[in-house]
Amino acid sequence: MSQTWMRLDNAAKIFPAVRRRDWSNVFRLSATLTEPVDPQILQQAVEQAAPRFPSMLVGLHRGMFWYYLQRVSQPPQVHQDGACPLIHMTRREMRRCAIRVLYYHNRIAVEFFHALTDGNGGLIFLKTLTAAYLSLAQGVTISPGQGVLDLRQPPRPQELEDSFQQAAGRVPLSRREPSALHLDGRRELGAFLHLTVATVPTEQLKAAAHRYRCSVTAFLSAVMLQAILAVAPGRRGRKWAKVAVPVDLRRLFPSQTLRNFALTVSVGVDPRLGSYTLQELCKVVQGQLDSQVTPQQMAARVAANVKPERSLALKIAPLPLKNLIMRLVYRVSGESKGTLNISNLGLTQLPPEMAPWVEYLDFIIGPQATYYNNCSVLSFGQWTRINLIRSLVSPVLERAFLTALVELGLSVQVDSNGRKEP
Repeated sequence: MSQTWMRLDNAAKIFPAVRRRDWSNVFRLSATLTEPVDPQILQQAVEQAAPRFPSMLVGLHRGMFWYYLQRVSQPPQVHQDGACPLIHMTRREMRRCAIRVLYYHNRIAVEFFHALTDGNGGLIFLKTLTAAYLSLAQGVTISPGQGVLDLRQPPRPQELEDSFQQAAGRVPLSRREPSALHLDGRRELGAFLHLTVATVPTEQLKAAAHRYRCSVTAFLSAVMLQAILAVAPGRRGRKWAKVAVPVDLRRLFPSQTLRNFALTVSVGVDPRLGSYTLQELCKVVQGQLDSQVTPQQMAARVAANVKPERSLALKIAPLPLKNLIMRLVYRVSGESKGTLNISNLGLTQLPPEMAPWVEYLDFIIGPQATYYNNCSVLSFGQWTRINLIRSLVSPVLERAFLTALVELGLSVQVDSNGRKEP
C-alpha cells in the first residue's frame, strides 16, 4: 500500500461511532505454544510481520467527515499480558496503534479494535506472526499456507479492499425483526471481565451436533438458547431469546480481504409460544441459519448497510452528525436484536511444520455495550475452545450452558481467569 492512510470499510464505520468511555469493541486471538515466549524475539517477529499487514498496523484518526486509518511509523511494542483480557482501548491508544501484541508464559495474544478487521482477518495475522516468531525462536522453516502469509511477498491489493462494496445486492433487506431480551445482574466493578474457557474434544462436539442433525454452530446456539430461557424465566415479556451469529461472507462471495467482511444474523425463539426441547431448538436454529445464510439474502443485508453510505446527504454530513445517526441506528437495529453473540471461527489448520509447536488457539470477543455476556469458539487439532466472557458478577448463564453440555455427554474442562465467583 503506497498511500499512508485508508478509509474504513463499510462495517468498520459503526465501531468508532458507538464506542464509549467504558466500552470499546475489541476482540482477541491467541496461540498457546509448547514453549515459553521470549518477548525480545516476539518483538522481532512483530517488526518482520508489520510490512505485510498495512491495514492492521494503523492508528484510528478523526477527520472532518469520516474516521480514517493512518499507517504507524513504528510497529507496536509487545507487552506482558494481565489477568483480564480486552481492557478498554483508549482513544489515545487507538491513535498510536489500534492493535496490541501481548505475551504471557507460553501465550502470544493479539487484541484488535474491530474497525481494523474481523475474526478471520485477525486469525491470519496471528498465524503469520506466530509463524514468524517460531522461525526466529526455534529455527523452523514454515511454508506459507493454511492462513500463514509469505512475509517475502508485498501486500496484495485484494487484501486491502472493502469487499462489502462488491457484495452489495440491488435490493436492500429490511432490518425489522423482533427485539431480544437482555440478561441483567450486578455489574463487576473496575471494568474486570470474567473469562471462562471450556475445552471440549472436537470430535465429541461434532458427534453431538450430528445426533441433533445440525451444524456445530447451530448446536451451540440451541444449547445457549436453552440456557437463556432457563435463567431468565421472569424477564421474557414480548421479547425473544436470540443469539446473534456472525457469518464470514468470504464463504459466499469471492474475496481475499483481510479487513472486515462479516455480517451477523439472528436466530431465536419467542418464549410466549411455549417451551422447547433441545431437539426442537436445534431444528429451529438450523432452519433459520439455512434460510438466512444464502448469497441472495446476505447480498440484500449488505445492500441495507452500503446504500446509506452512498447517499450524498450522508457523505457531506459532518462527522458529529454522522456519529449521532449511527448511534441511533445501532440502538434500534444493533444490540437490541440479540441476547448475546456466538462467534464461531470453526476448525482451523496450521502448516505441518508449525502445528507441533502450538497447543491451543483461542478467540475471545468482549461483552457488548448493552448486553453483558458473549461467547466465541475456535477449534484447532483435537480441541475446541469455547470462551465465555461476562461483565456481570454472577456466572449464572455460563453455569447453565456448561452444565447442559456435560449432561449431553461431552467432556468439558473448565478454566477461568481467577477472580472468585459466588
